[in-house]
Amino acid sequence: MTVLRTDRLTLHPVDTGEGERIAARAPADTDSWAADFPFDGDVFAVTAFLRATAEHGEQRPFGYYRITRTSDGLAIGGIGFKGRPRDGRAEVGYGLAPAARGHGYAAEALAALVTVAADHGLTHVAADTDAGNIASRRTLERAGFTRVGPDHRYELALA
Repeated sequence: MTVLRTDRLTLHPVDTGEGERIAARAPADTDSWAADFPFDGDVFAVTAFLRATAEHGEQRPFGYYRITRTSDGLAIGGIGFKGRPRDGRAEVGYGLAPAARGHGYAAEALAALVTVAADHGLTHVAADTDAGNIASRRTLERAGFTRVGPDHRYELALA
């Protein structure tokens, strides 16, 4: 199991048991979740991860990661790959509980996930965002992504 660490975060790979708890919004006694985690985006992403795991087997390292703030040990969001890479390319998605937004956590977690992609030989990472989600667009740009079309799709070429 590959745990990713940044200056302020731990990205823990979610297994099916934890994914089912997140999707059901039913923490175990050992889970430490922020009051507003999981939010709807987490539930949607984890449900997709669980479906992909059921259909295709183990996803790691290209699965879903719970974002935990190291300062207090609380889960504040999630980030992951949207399926397995194809032709050296992968798509990612991320989200934070509302109270955790605006602190640069998403960009920090995204940089860690991009490192996973690069370490596994991928050449491109893509992401998309809603037109009105200015914060997400800025997060992608801070992480080195550039807009590649009119539909708010972003891409990062890896060296």
